[in-house]
Amino acid sequence: MQQKKPKGKPDPFFIGWAKKPPKLLQGFLFFVSAVLVGGAAGVAFSIGASVPDPGNGTFLWSAGYQTMTGVVEAKPYPVLRLPPSEPGGEPRALLLSGVGKRGVQGLAGPLDGKQVDAGGVLLKRGTIEMLQVGGQVKLRAAETPLNSFEPQPAEDLGRWRLSGEVCDGKCYVGAMRPGVGLAHKACANLCLIGGVPPVFVSTSPVDGSSFFLLADAQGNPVPEDLYDLTALFISLEGEIERRDDLLIFKADLTTAKRL
Repeated sequence: MQQKKPKGKPDPFFIGWAKKPPKLLQGFLFFVSAVLVGGAAGVAFSIGASVPDPGNGTFLWSAGYQTMTGVVEAKPYPVLRLPPSEPGGEPRALLLSGVGKRGVQGLAGPLDGKQVDAGGVLLKRGTIEMLQVGGQVKLRAAETPLNSFEPQPAEDLGRWRLSGEVCDGKCYVGAMRPGVGLAHKACANLCLIGGVPPVFVSTSPVDGSSFFLLADAQGNPVPEDLYDLTALFISLEGEIERRDDLLIFKADLTTAKRL
């Protein structure tokens, strides 16, 4: 007996091996696909927009290997004090680090307060500079001392309360980008453990600078307690001093508050 065809439109039943879906489902599937694609694009855009600005920090590879002569100061972290590059210019102070996640305290300690030759590659971000010491020269007693060059004493800028983030100086200045935020916390702590100078990045400038070499309240290297505070938005109180164009924040870590 021949079966009668059902009256009305057939059910929009999807068959996996069919060449195309039923016409009644095509519009619905197109709408769902458009929503999914648009949603994925929106999520991708929001994630990209939330990534911190990597800034303009970078290795100055184009400048090549640099050799500089100045006075090294080992505390709180190694800094190279340089005379003006031209008559009437201003003296500079460079942070020093080693290759990789290492500091140069072992090289700088015996030479503290003496004129040295320092060789390496420069990193720069905004008003803060660092020399990655390495290569043939590294850090050694100056072969040709500078005549009558003596850095100016540190200038006391008073006590301040700052809000911002603790970063490792090397990644923040340009070795990594963006070099800030929770995603960078583990990397930052490894650098700090290795002796890389810590930097406090403030939301408000002091005397024109928002970047500060960080020390403890006595002007010594920061304790391990600081590692819990890296990559967090915090407030700190402490004394600030100027060495040439570098500001040092001697922070009282007992005043640290997470904001």
